[in-house]
Amino acid sequence: MQPFTKLTGLVTPVDRVNVDTDAIIPKQFLKRIERSGFGQFLFFEWRWDEKGNVIPEFSLNQPRYQGSSVLISRANFGCGSSREHAPWAILDYGFRCVIAPSFADIFYNNCFKNGILPIKLSEEQVEELFQRTNANEGYELNVDLESKVLSDGKGLTIAFELDEHRRQFLLQGLDDIGLTLKHEAAISEYEAKRAAAGV
Repeated sequence: MQPFTKLTGLVTPVDRVNVDTDAIIPKQFLKRIERSGFGQFLFFEWRWDEKGNVIPEFSLNQPRYQGSSVLISRANFGCGSSREHAPWAILDYGFRCVIAPSFADIFYNNCFKNGILPIKLSEEQVEELFQRTNANEGYELNVDLESKVLSDGKGLTIAFELDEHRRQFLLQGLDDIGLTLKHEAAISEYEAKRAAAGV
């Protein structure tokens, strides 16, 4: 997993509350067994109508937001089913950071396991980010996980909180398997002792 230390990225707004995982990656795309290739289907039913026509009003379809790596949204982001395909689609599209007032628990945990930084801010702070994003084409945020600070070079600085264990996961680029493999030598030694003892 790619470590996350600092990121400067274009911001895309998805101005909706209760964005569920079926909206993030609709169920018809869950048949794929690999983790890659889901980005093209991100927010599929909000990006295209039933006839396959692009919905130009939706932010991901607007030229000003192409190449974004920071997503901002409203409360209860990632609710609904527990599908891990949701963070896969977000990451595959190019987003490394999602900012919202609150997240569904399972989605929030899955983000860390896939190298995405979910940041919880107050409703007021998120509203300010929406206003700055809408008012400034090409609006970028600097995300510093080492110091736990967001800034935009235009006078905005916001400190955010994050569990230290999860912060270290991202800083070191570790998932659960990677964390286990850090103890590979001790595991091998233990297994060798058991084998020698005939266990």
